[in-house]
Amino acid sequence: MTDKNEQGIANFAALKTAIVNGEEKLIKELLSKQPMQELEKGYLLDLAKMNDNRDIIKLIEDIPEQK
Repeated sequence: MTDKNEQGIANFAALKTAIVNGEEKLIKELLSKQPMQELEKGYLLDLAKMNDNRDIIKLIEDIPEQK
């Protein structure tokens, strides 16, 4: 695994944890408006919807998707 892949996996894990914990500021820092694959975005959106935090749901919905 390359360093970039490991960093991406660590970032995704940190995003999941921040969503579950409702850490909106950290989520904003981790997202940095980078495009995300549709599957990853959908997973994070489902996770946010389980916690019913409208602000976090909006942040995730605004993530651009990779084409």
